[in-house]
Amino acid sequence: MGATEAEITAILRSRGMIPVSAIHSQLLELEELESILDCAAKIGFNKGYLTKELLSAMIDTWKGESPVAEKSEQNKPNVANVAELGRTIAPISPPEPLDIQFRNNLPDWNTADFSENASDAPTDILVHYDITGNSITEGKMTDITSCFSDRLQSIRKMIIQNSRLPRSPTEISRLHAESNRYQGYENKAVAIGLVNEPRYTKNGHLIWNLEDETGELTCLLTKRKGDDRDRAHEQILEAGLMPDDVLGVSGTFSQTGDMFYVDDLHFPMEATHQKASSEHGVSAAFLSDVHVGSKTFLEAQWHKMVRWFHTDPLAKTVKYLVLSGDCVDGVGIYPGQDSELSIPDLFGQYSEFARLLELLPEWVECIMLPGNHDAVRPAEPQPTFEKDIQQDYNTTTFVGNPCDFSLHGVRLLSYHGKSIDDFVAGLRTVTYADPVEAMRQMLRRRHLAPQWGGKTPLSPEPEDGLVIREVPDIFVTGHVHGHACVDFKGTTLICSSTWQDQTSYQRMLGFQPKPCMLTIVNLKSHATTSIPFA
Repeated sequence: MGATEAEITAILRSRGMIPVSAIHSQLLELEELESILDCAAKIGFNKGYLTKELLSAMIDTWKGESPVAEKSEQNKPNVANVAELGRTIAPISPPEPLDIQFRNNLPDWNTADFSENASDAPTDILVHYDITGNSITEGKMTDITSCFSDRLQSIRKMIIQNSRLPRSPTEISRLHAESNRYQGYENKAVAIGLVNEPRYTKNGHLIWNLEDETGELTCLLTKRKGDDRDRAHEQILEAGLMPDDVLGVSGTFSQTGDMFYVDDLHFPMEATHQKASSEHGVSAAFLSDVHVGSKTFLEAQWHKMVRWFHTDPLAKTVKYLVLSGDCVDGVGIYPGQDSELSIPDLFGQYSEFARLLELLPEWVECIMLPGNHDAVRPAEPQPTFEKDIQQDYNTTTFVGNPCDFSLHGVRLLSYHGKSIDDFVAGLRTVTYADPVEAMRQMLRRRHLAPQWGGKTPLSPEPEDGLVIREVPDIFVTGHVHGHACVDFKGTTLICSSTWQDQTSYQRMLGFQPKPCMLTIVNLKSHATTSIPFA
């Protein structure tokens, strides 16, 4: 007889192979298992599910090459006689994934837009910002003050550089002292500060306090009618403002000097962005919120994607797979979660996800960051995973959340997206059905999570790690289990799809996720496509 079940499992796992249940008894009888598995490459099989047909092809190849094969066949025990000796207990095996066919045809793509195989290009990952190992906050009031001061100073420079201010900004305390100069329409004042307590009046006007290092200004943006209507103003009034936004205002004081009438608002976003392009025509793929360990994890669709990676010509161009958080479901994240887990052990969830990544082709490099379900601190920016979690993973680069990095010179900003919850609550134009609008608002403000004390816990680092200091060529989030890929002023916005079916909580809210969509972007042509696996 051949190796034991435990030995066979170890041998197959080391090669990235998973046997289907139909061949377990056959594997137990093979005396030259490793020699037979060495023939996998000769039949074009690398990693993935080991079927009866693949095993038979490897055995036939081995028989044609090995001088001991014929002797081994002669000495092979009679299976029927062995079965008569006693009861055979079937080994425990995981269920085979369903062979789900594509619901729709694969999208068209141009070979010229995806011009280079991943195996022909070197790995080129350059991290520009990652909080991992750089968090120095103690959570004191001085840290909070330093964080907001850095935010204000950094974004103020962007507003001055990118906005058409009618004049140089002035400190708020000085504006109050000279308010008589800025009354009427001829002499406008300009200030830049943090937004406090934005609210609407009964008449639909927007009022807020603007604060800088020297003082506070009460600002009023009024609804206009007739010829005075302004589309930009209407958009701000329609959406609202986020608490702790940094923005500029220009306008005039009231006769009493206690109110500042806003004529224009000034945000730090650039008018347009010019994408960088890679010299190599390889691609990056994006997904998020896999939630391994949950009973609603779509395992069959994952294996369908694995087959696509091994067989489709487009997949051979995918050099990088960016995983934007919540790759496992976690433990103790919300009340009653234990009843919805298929893997109740946290480390078991990470080990299972590592096994699933091992099924991908060897040319794929994974970049993995945490989310709010992961075993890291909840406060953002989040450092990456501990070493005892990382040890099960191969060809995976672990980074914090968010992470600003480049792939072959193309700049990416990957953020899990927890603050989308705050944007949905704070801005009237942002909904879970259209999470890309939250991403647009983040770029408009050059900040990923402006609101302090909202739904997103924040870590007050002396240097605010959530300021978008450089405009990315590709900006990717997850978290809300939607899917989108659009261009916004020269930046490709990607809301990564989930690999989890509708949860009981989502069902209660009437929210339908958009699962199992793999977004692919070529780093040279910036052509995009999305592959459905559900």
